[in-house]
Amino acid sequence: MDHSSDPASGHTPAPPHSTSPLPTTEAAVAALRALATEYAREIEVTHDIGADLTSRRSSAGIGVTTDPDGSLPHEAYAEFGGLPRVSVRLYPEDDALITVEGVECPDIPREDVPAFLRSVFGGLAHVTARLFPPGYRLVVPLPGDRAHKEHVPGVLLTPWLSGRVR
Repeated sequence: MDHSSDPASGHTPAPPHSTSPLPTTEAAVAALRALATEYAREIEVTHDIGADLTSRRSSAGIGVTTDPDGSLPHEAYAEFGGLPRVSVRLYPEDDALITVEGVECPDIPREDVPAFLRSVFGGLAHVTARLFPPGYRLVVPLPGDRAHKEHVPGVLLTPWLSGRVR
């Protein structure tokens, strides 16, 4: 008889493993490094570890490094070389802020970050233009017939973005 989940036996079950392909910030950074190699781009990564250093934990007191649950939050910021200019801020809450040529794309789920970057680096990302009212949108196709769309102010239309207007 298996007593591994029986509290009376003194054994506690192991916590369930995360089903996310990128369960940690470090796993996501490894995926970013692999993409940089795949697309022959330089990458520079900085890490912020501890509640007193991560950007969304500004309410943490001085010298407080752990969250109330005892965990140590880990945030990373990566900049890719070349064009388009791309940076990624990976948050401990399993999301990311990706900036493409100055256009911020917030709240990208961590597991979508590699697909998002493949679309950008692989030439699938494009800009749509609307005549009335005038405006531009950065469109980044994602798997599963999804796309991330972000408004682009006309003043932010860089040569790279202008070259992808449809």
